[in-house]
Amino acid sequence: MIRWFRLGIRARLLLGFLLLFALALGASGSITAYLVNDYVFDRSVDKLRQDEQRVRVLVASGPQTINANQFETLLGPPLGMMGFAPGGEPVFAIGSAKGRESELAGLAAGAAPGEIMVAHNDVAAVRILTPQMQINGLDDGIQADIAELVLVNDADIDQDTVNDFIRVLVAIALVAMVVLMALALVVLRVGLRPLTRMAQAADAIASGSRDERLPVSDRNQETDVLARAVNRAFDAQAAAEDRARTFAADASHELRTPIATVSGWLELYRQGGLREEDLEQAIARIEDEVGRIRLLVEELGLLARLDTGRPLESAPVDLARLTESVVEDAQVIHPGLDIAFEAPDQLPARGDAARLQQVLRNLVGNAVQHNPDGTRVRLTLKQEAGQVRVDVSDNGTGIPAADLPRLFDRFWRAEASRSRDYGGSGLGLAIVQAIVKAHGGRVTVESEVGRGTTVSLCLPAA
Repeated sequence: MIRWFRLGIRARLLLGFLLLFALALGASGSITAYLVNDYVFDRSVDKLRQDEQRVRVLVASGPQTINANQFETLLGPPLGMMGFAPGGEPVFAIGSAKGRESELAGLAAGAAPGEIMVAHNDVAAVRILTPQMQINGLDDGIQADIAELVLVNDADIDQDTVNDFIRVLVAIALVAMVVLMALALVVLRVGLRPLTRMAQAADAIASGSRDERLPVSDRNQETDVLARAVNRAFDAQAAAEDRARTFAADASHELRTPIATVSGWLELYRQGGLREEDLEQAIARIEDEVGRIRLLVEELGLLARLDTGRPLESAPVDLARLTESVVEDAQVIHPGLDIAFEAPDQLPARGDAARLQQVLRNLVGNAVQHNPDGTRVRLTLKQEAGQVRVDVSDNGTGIPAADLPRLFDRFWRAEASRSRDYGGSGLGLAIVQAIVKAHGGRVTVESEVGRGTTVSLCLPAA
């Protein structure tokens, strides 16, 4: 037996259509057969009432003598009649009353005159009082008094017609099911055509065609909504793959130079190309390059931890004191630069103090290193609308508008000349953004060429 969940969509829809067709046609046929059968019985009762009225008119006209043979010929199927003597004994039965004498006698004994009685097999009967009526022409040649008659109309005789109708109805239903299933196949083939095209496009994407996308029409149907959602997923996957490729290429590029430098000095030493007085310089260069590699690995590790959503430490932090320490360090390192900050006495927040300090050091370092001498750097702290805002501004060269969207890309630099002039890895702003997002905040940049740059941090207040 084939399990339902193992069937394809097309097979399940076909089976569903077949079941619905069968239920609809079965219900329709049953209701129709019931109504036809009920109509036949009602017509039988109406005919019985008409005959009852004629007999009553006949009885009302005075004493009557009825010939049984003539009356039987007059009635004919499905009509019949049964007569009872004044003592209640059955006297005769003609037409469809024959063979039902005991059943009709039992029904008549408990029925009032004019009451419709229903016998077995949809036989309707009615009791009529017939005083002063006689009947002759019976099989024994005796003329008998009749005190009451029971008129009978056998609706079961018309049941053959009903059965023929039902058989025709069933045949029509079967033909209709075949036709409807054929139409359902055509409709499904046409209706599922977008899914077929989507499957073909998905197969092409799976086989390596990264530019292939699911077809989308302008009718905004359900399949179009699904195709757009899947295309967005494919675009996101392609973008993630591109970022991963770029990240791997950039990381290898950043590591290649210091590794090549270290290897070059070691090879020079191995070949005896270093004099005794040059060893100290060689070791210093190797230490510098190893430090650069260590810094890059640490920054990549930090970004990897932040990307996985690992929570940072959450403790009370006074951003005013934290900023003051960063500015003091920067003033010691760059005594000739104008670096200052403006903040309230206290500015409480919650977060990882070490990481927030790293953010401020990165921003101040960028403002100092990427601008000419004499640039003024200002850090402004304030609290607004339940947030703590930190603005790091300079009046330096500024950043072109075309470069602003890529400022937080990893390993990206606005100018190739900046690649290693300042010892940077191109991950500073990416780390800033990742740390601030991990704290539930956001980073924005405003810059104008020739007028300077402002980097703004918004963090939740304590």
